[in-house]
Amino acid sequence: MGVSDPSPGVPYFTAMSYVDDQKILHYDSETRRQEPHEDWVQGAVRPHFWDRETRSLWGWQGGFQSNLVTLRYCYNQTSGSHILQLMYGCELHEDNSTGGSMRFGYEGGDFISYDLRTRTWVAETTQAQVTQRRWNEDKALLQDVRAYLEETCTTWLRKYLQHGEAALQSKHPVAQVSNRLSWDRRSILSCRVHSFYPRDVAVVWLKNGEAQPQETSRSGVLPSGDGTYQTWATIEIDPSSNHNYTCSVEHESLGAALRVAWDKGRTEFDPMQIEGIVIAVGVIAQLVAMAGAGVCCVKS
Repeated sequence: MGVSDPSPGVPYFTAMSYVDDQKILHYDSETRRQEPHEDWVQGAVRPHFWDRETRSLWGWQGGFQSNLVTLRYCYNQTSGSHILQLMYGCELHEDNSTGGSMRFGYEGGDFISYDLRTRTWVAETTQAQVTQRRWNEDKALLQDVRAYLEETCTTWLRKYLQHGEAALQSKHPVAQVSNRLSWDRRSILSCRVHSFYPRDVAVVWLKNGEAQPQETSRSGVLPSGDGTYQTWATIEIDPSSNHNYTCSVEHESLGAALRVAWDKGRTEFDPMQIEGIVIAVGVIAQLVAMAGAGVCCVKS
């Protein structure tokens, strides 16, 4: 991702790689260095990988800056911050079939994408039509992109899956229940669920064994920073209630729902606070050399 007007915390160029939802590689224009985000990635690559990828990304960084200037002209933009994005990747399915995609975006919308079925570029906007024509006339470029998505990318994905097998395996969630009083002296039961992977999870409070989905308030699912995830679910009740409340957690790593009951005799303050996070979105991996294939367009 490139931005024309960087701001604190948002470099003018950022590139990241993911396997499923796990970030494995990171580069930005401030560090100017490709670095692993997970320790196990080191075992999947040779030592010279980091220098080679860093040099490649220096080139991409300059290309994004040049293309942002061109795109601002094409869209008749003279000021403001603008964003150019490239997202590409490949997939391995359970039946061993593969898939892949590559697309450029501008200002958060699609600009041009590669159709793996027809093996051609498809313009998503009027401004991208010149780019589409020039890139589709370059037969070597079309072949390189196809080969990368269907062969090179899947080879790397298999290698990362092999070396990251332990890190990418399902991890059981842990649930902790606590109770605190609200400003109007009602009890707020909180269920913190953490240390689980993958991300999808279902958490609900039970009242006397019956699910209370409408009364359960849920937070978003957030990364814990160690490759696992965490979330919270709360329910507000009358502190004099004689009902039994239980936190129920469903996750693919569990054979049956994990249930943790609220201990009525224990009241404590839950100090956990959900901290806001900024998620930078982008991608980085090996990509075919696309010299002379820069973004171009026509004025609308």
